[in-house]
Amino acid sequence: MNSETTSIASTEQQLLSALQLSGPYSIPEILINMSLALMLGLLLASVYRYTHKGLSYSQSFTLTIVMVTTIVAITLMAIESSLARAFALVGALSIIRFRTVVKDTKDTAFVFAGLAVGIAAGTNNHALAILGGAFISMVALILHRTNFGATASNQFMIRFMFDNSHDRSHYEKILDKYCRSTSLLSVEPSQNGQFLATTFDIKLKGMIDKNKFASEFTQVAGVSDVNLLVAKSGIDY
Repeated sequence: MNSETTSIASTEQQLLSALQLSGPYSIPEILINMSLALMLGLLLASVYRYTHKGLSYSQSFTLTIVMVTTIVAITLMAIESSLARAFALVGALSIIRFRTVVKDTKDTAFVFAGLAVGIAAGTNNHALAILGGAFISMVALILHRTNFGATASNQFMIRFMFDNSHDRSHYEKILDKYCRSTSLLSVEPSQNGQFLATTFDIKLKGMIDKNKFASEFTQVAGVSDVNLLVAKSGIDY
């Protein structure tokens, strides 16, 4: 009986030794750091999804923000203050090649935000991680709601087909009537040369209704297949 008890106690001691941490972080600290990084990563990802504009939204990129924030926290706990481990990590990560093209420079800012928050959470700087994540999210939301840095809302691109047998002055008069400025971007002739696929960059005057402008433009003789696009997000892929 004593031998069995001794065997069980020895097994329990071996399990505890296997679970014993070699670093300065206890299991509760590790769980707190990872959980905090995960929650802040979810916050940043949610803000990114809410503030995203254009047609290039990617669910995988949103998931990347969450994963990067958590992984960086784990990485910083693994490195601790060891310079040797840091160099070893750099050598290991140099094998990885990232070939994904970032279409929007704002996406890069969210990746850096995830890195910063993950570093703070992984080094036990919980106050910095929480306040930093909340501050970055607040700034992103404010910039989104105020539409900071956007060009004038009355700037568009107009694409249409024009029949060469008609006089251009007809549609030019409409452009002069409704537009503050116009800039010809491209003219592509059809195979038989009868039609021209024409694209203009335009800025409407004052409070001109874009629907009224588009409706009147479609009625011009020789003009067909009119497409009015927002100058920024309408052509963002």
